[in-house]
Amino acid sequence: MSGLIGKKIGMTSIFSDDGKNLPCTVIEAGPCVVTQVRTKANDGYDAIQLAYKDKSEKHVSKALKGHFAKAGVSPKKIVREFSRFEAGHQKKFGDVLTVDIFIEGEFIDVVGTSKGKGFQGVVKRYNFKGVGDATHGQHNRLRAPGSIGASSYPSRVFKGMRMAGRTGGNRVKMINLKVLKIIPEKNLIIVKGAVPGPKNSYLIIERWS
Repeated sequence: MSGLIGKKIGMTSIFSDDGKNLPCTVIEAGPCVVTQVRTKANDGYDAIQLAYKDKSEKHVSKALKGHFAKAGVSPKKIVREFSRFEAGHQKKFGDVLTVDIFIEGEFIDVVGTSKGKGFQGVVKRYNFKGVGDATHGQHNRLRAPGSIGASSYPSRVFKGMRMAGRTGGNRVKMINLKVLKIIPEKNLIIVKGAVPGPKNSYLIIERWS
């Protein structure tokens, strides 16, 4: 698996060759710099560590300053590991990876953090019917969850019961998104469909090849 760290720019739509209007997401993918190379001999597995987006030195610990200095790069905001790139494309400290690693027409996975929605009821959180399709156990509370358990037996609420609670803010992976267009001069990649998170949120873009 290879890939890049990126940032969600926003959504738009483009027309395909056959005239269809396709919803898509614009992502700034890279440039990312290699800050560590892991090998089976030293670490027990093969991987490379990529870093993205400059960060002020005053907000970086002394240990991380030394880590980035070893790679010969300025401090970065986001650091992630990817399993070793394809054979014949081994990386070394300080190598810069750009959106050029992707190919138009291929399918990729995008990982991000979904928008946080705070504490929500069951209608918003689990799509309960609510008004008009009141669930069993309700009387005059049209957005209430209704009955949540039995009587004297088992005298408890089972784990996993769908109830109100914190919603969103979860790690989400969207798989098999088609790469519609690549704009290398601006480090942009346009993928079909939506990806998790708000604008300017950070993403992990994975390609399996």
